[in-house]
Formats: sequence, C-alpha cells, structure tokens
Amino acid sequence: MSGVFFCTAPGRAGIIGNPTDMYGGSVVSCSTQERAAVLIEPAGKLTFNVAGETYVVQDESHLELDGGYFDVAKAVCDFLELSDAKFSLTWGCNVPFGAGLSSSSAMIVSILSAVLAFQGRDHNLYYRAEMARHIELHYLVLCGYQDPYMCTFGGINYMDFREKQFYRSFGEEPYTTMESLTPYLSSFPFVLANTGVQRSSATVHKPIRERWLEGDREVVRNYNRISHLARMGKRAMLAEDWEELGGLMIENHHIQRDMGGSGPENERLIRAALAGGALGAKLSGAGGGGTIIALTEDPEPVIAAVREAGATRILYPKPSPGVYVTPIRNAKQRTAAEDEIQQRASQEDFH
Repeated sequence: MSGVFFCTAPGRAGIIGNPTDMYGGSVVSCSTQERAAVLIEPAGKLTFNVAGETYVVQDESHLELDGGYFDVAKAVCDFLELSDAKFSLTWGCNVPFGAGLSSSSAMIVSILSAVLAFQGRDHNLYYRAEMARHIELHYLVLCGYQDPYMCTFGGINYMDFREKQFYRSFGEEPYTTMESLTPYLSSFPFVLANTGVQRSSATVHKPIRERWLEGDREVVRNYNRISHLARMGKRAMLAEDWEELGGLMIENHHIQRDMGGSGPENERLIRAALAGGALGAKLSGAGGGGTIIALTEDPEPVIAAVREAGATRILYPKPSPGVYVTPIRNAKQRTAAEDEIQQRASQEDFH
C-alpha cells in the first residue's frame, strides 16, 4: 500500500508569555494529549472525509472557503495549488474546537505534513511550522507563531520570537528559536479547564494588535513585560519553583485582562482556580471564552472549584510528541490508523 500515510499532531496550551508570539516576544508552552489525526491515500479525485461527511473537489473553485468543516483542508490544498490532485484525506481531531488549544493549527500541521509526505517532499520542522502558520494567517484567522511551532515540535518549549513581529512573506521570516524544557522537568503540575464557550482568537487579538501597530505605549510596554515574565518563568520551571511560576502566571494574566484580552467566563474560572488553591492561573490562549490553565500540585480541590464555577471539561496537558508521519504498509496498520481517526473525531470537536 505504497503512497498511504498516517499523520498526527498535538494541540498546545500556553503556560506563560502568550500572546507575545505575535509581538516578537517569548512564550513557554506545552503540547496536549489531544491530537489531530489524518490518513492520506491515492484516489481518483481530491476528496475530504471527516465525521461521516465527504467533499469532492471538482475544480479550483471548490477550494474556496465557506466557513464549513472542510476549510482547513481547502486552505492547505489551495496554498499548495492542488485542486487537481488525486488523493483522499480522512481526519479526526479531539483538540476541542474554539477552546484556545490550537485545534486549527493541529489540523493544518497534520494535513500539511501528510500531503508533503504523499508528495515526497522532505522539509524540516521549522519550514513546516512556518508554512502552517502562513496558511492559517492568510486563509483562516489572525494568529501568531506559538501554535504552529508547538503543534509541529510538541513537548514543553521555551520559544523566542524576536524579529517576527511584522509578519513578513513566507520564506522571509527568521525561524523561531525553540528550546526544549522537557528533559529537565520531573513533574508537570498543570490542569486545563474549558469554559464551554467557543471563541475566535481574531476577535480578541485584532483590536490589541491594531493598537500595537499604531505604537500604543501601553501595549508595547505591557508586551515587553510579558516577554520578560516568560523568560523568568523558564527559570522558575527549570528550578521547579512552582510558587514563583504561579506568581508570574498571575501577573501575565492581569496584564492581558486589563487590556481587554480576557472575558467573564475566563475570569470566573481563574478566580475559582485560585480560590481552590491553585498557585497560578491564566488564559491558555486567547480569551473571550476557551480554556484556562491552572498550576497546582493538589489538583482535586482546584478541579472541584472550577467545575463548581461552570467548567465543562477538564484536560491534562502533557509533553506529548509533535507531528509525525507513519507510512502505512499493510491492512493492519491502515485499520489502526482508521480506528485512531474515529476515536479522535466527533461532531463537537473536529475542525
């Protein structure tokens, strides 16, 4: 069964420093156990399959985005000019949609990597992360660099985004500096609490981004401070000084909240987490809903508190692998790939 590939990529949760990945700053982030999964194989027409729905691309016009289930695959294939390609993509994703955990980036990274493998194109991880980010920005939503890099590399990483704040053309950007913290941590005391409110990161990021581009001194000063908090957070994590890190996370969140980057649902869960004993709590991504991340060495009281405050789902971030592609060589491997896609697909979570 040559030419058949299975690909999977994780979501991510920002620990500290976000959203300065849009402003040349620094971020510490962790991958999630939840992932996107894709199977690519030869077909008579370019075909997309997800959650029991099928879409056949007849010509270039069929790759126009319409806000539906297939937009991520359309975006990748349109960017690569593949309207006449002959392969089928089948995918599932259990990274919650609209939750600030990078479901769209996980899907883009996994679909893109599967297509590149199918084409025999062997690009390094940095190149793939930059391509994925370019596709997401220009086809789907205003975004930074944390998401595609984390979905590509996985693990726990300190990332430096210097000289990447002005969004150059694809191929002209310097690469992000990626530093893995995974080998140095013996514990990882975090939980995620989802508000149950889906949100678009663009609605949160755009007004603040416009202020920054206009040279608003408050925004510039605040994001310089958050970048510094991420550098200090890296040191605290390596020392496993959780009290120090918790304080830095709280300051990170207060700055972003005071600029309008949070939301009532986020604030309710953050207050509940801290009241339940969390050492720190903040947004895991953009606000306006989505998910918060709490730092706690005693998770049960914190989980009980955020559930009481309305959390609809509790997740446990874990330094899981980044994107990887597996050639499918026999029927047993194909069945296993289909089973994993089915397990990760649902009408609620796929994107």
